[in-house]
Amino acid sequence: MTPDSSVKTLALLGSTGSIGTQALEVVRQQPGRFRVAVLSAQRQWELLVQQALEFRPAAVVIGDESLRGPVQAALAQQPETEVLAGPAALAEVVTRPEINIVLTALVGYAGLLPTVAAIRAGKDIALANKETLVVAGELITSLVQQHGVRLLPVDSEHSAIFQCLVGEELNPIEKIILTASGGPFRGRSAREMEAVTKAQALKHPNWDMGAKITIDSASLMNKGLEVIEAKWLFGLDNEQIDVVVHPQSIVHSLVQFADGSLKAQLGLPDMKLPIQYALGYPQRLANAFPRFSFLDHPTLTFEAPDRAAFPNLELAFGAMRRGGNAACILNAANEIAVAAFLREEVGFRQMSDLVAGCLARVSYLARPSLDDLIQTDAETRRAATGLIKN
Repeated sequence: MTPDSSVKTLALLGSTGSIGTQALEVVRQQPGRFRVAVLSAQRQWELLVQQALEFRPAAVVIGDESLRGPVQAALAQQPETEVLAGPAALAEVVTRPEINIVLTALVGYAGLLPTVAAIRAGKDIALANKETLVVAGELITSLVQQHGVRLLPVDSEHSAIFQCLVGEELNPIEKIILTASGGPFRGRSAREMEAVTKAQALKHPNWDMGAKITIDSASLMNKGLEVIEAKWLFGLDNEQIDVVVHPQSIVHSLVQFADGSLKAQLGLPDMKLPIQYALGYPQRLANAFPRFSFLDHPTLTFEAPDRAAFPNLELAFGAMRRGGNAACILNAANEIAVAAFLREEVGFRQMSDLVAGCLARVSYLARPSLDDLIQTDAETRRAATGLIKN
């Protein structure tokens, strides 16, 4: 048993989603190392209650304020757990003094403001919400430096790069290479992509993720968002980031140094490993996860992404090069587009058209403040919704 002085106290935002539930598996497998102080969900209140009964946190937050009543009733016999509701409560609870680290596993733009609040309160961040850096990368990295906190990546690709850079502080990066599985439609032409259905897009070949991230992976928007995230996480120039398709998802990403050497992190496609690395950092915690064997995977292949068939990747690179609030526009438009696709209101390829349309229409700002980004997000969502209706 780990001594109490070394126990990390965790706030887990988005505990009912794919990353959140896997993070709790990590906590279960590391008894005595972590204490869960905060759990949150947007609408899945029944699962949130089950988690609260097991982990007995000091507080739970249900994002949908109309569901606070059922959560309170279900936890009435557990008075040590405070029941809160709404985005303001989420931004407040992460600042509480007992919390050491905040795992932000919220989906989309919703992760931005609580992450900002946690950084300002001096909390380390285990970041599974890539949209926070996509929307406000310059602001977030500045706040991280100002408040002296650690920003620990949870995405498998960024965790891989982070791991490859440990011990390389004196060696500048020449290039990073993000790997992409290629999703379920790798090898299809732009014309073939016109006929893609919702059911087909929700079947990822390697990873088990929520619906939004799964659709983003199928369209390669997820990789585009990761490109922008990597720029800010690792302080890179636009030209230092490349993407290669690696269908087996064993090599999680690579770093190339000035001498031409490449370092890569390999492992089975299991998100519990990068989650555990971020929560346990700087320690590597022993576990019983399945081990990778080259004998089970004798062939690893790599190819260039097809940017004609998957225009979202080029849209993301373009937004990164443009800077300012362009990536915020990209993200907000994509969130509206994916939601419309899941409602079967737009086709698969139309999502890219919708994002491109918003990038062309929404007001561009070269040096946006946080308030500017909040307004840009709202303006883009209105514009995207209008394009769908028209």
